[in-house]
Amino acid sequence: MNDEQLLRYSRHILLDEIGIEGQQRLVNAKVLIVGAGGLGSPAALYLAAAGLGHITLADGDQVDLTNLQRQILHTQERIGQPKACSGQVALAHINPEVQVEAINIRLAGEALAARVAEADVVLDCCDNFSTRHAVNRECVRQRTPLVSGAAIRFAGQLAVFDSRQKDTPCYSCLFPEGDDVEEERCAVMGVFAPLTGIIGAMQAAEALKLIAGAGEVVLGRLWLLDGLSMEWRSVNFSKDPQCSVCA
Repeated sequence: MNDEQLLRYSRHILLDEIGIEGQQRLVNAKVLIVGAGGLGSPAALYLAAAGLGHITLADGDQVDLTNLQRQILHTQERIGQPKACSGQVALAHINPEVQVEAINIRLAGEALAARVAEADVVLDCCDNFSTRHAVNRECVRQRTPLVSGAAIRFAGQLAVFDSRQKDTPCYSCLFPEGDDVEEERCAVMGVFAPLTGIIGAMQAAEALKLIAGAGEVVLGRLWLLDGLSMEWRSVNFSKDPQCSVCA
């Protein structure tokens, strides 16, 4: 790192758990964020501010007026623009040193595989089960850590999956693919704006800890937040020996 970077990231460097070596790992790292909406917005902003060297933002949607209540990457002036490109502009204002790549499609198949292969950590910030399961399958296959978040109404959840570690569960162990799960979308169910900020910021925190090697990430635990009572609870879960993805 140069002198300007040492100054910019000095408050991280002062932390014994991160220090110069941990911050250098952040500067050298690549992260894939799937979804540049309510969760992806705060996650991307904090990762960029923290000096994450390369951020890939993938989202196939465009900025809409209804997004602005919670998707803080975007502005009214950028309504109609691809969300990934809008996010790229926002992150450049936060930290011009960070390389931000915008992908204006919904990643799937070989394109998803290629992007996961490039990443040190993947953040699942999307809003549909099909994409979540596709991302999980690829992260398991390539042994890439996955930080998953969700927010709907006043309920938030967070979990981390790391297939590099033996006998750790994957997303499909927790939410098996093909289960009769009713998909809830913000467009019809609503979402409390600050809730996406809380969960998205926590996703950024877990990603930074994974890369810098600081602290303990929430492996094997599902964190659940009730935004109305502001109460947290943690549910432990383990690897499913019959999991169709990671068994």
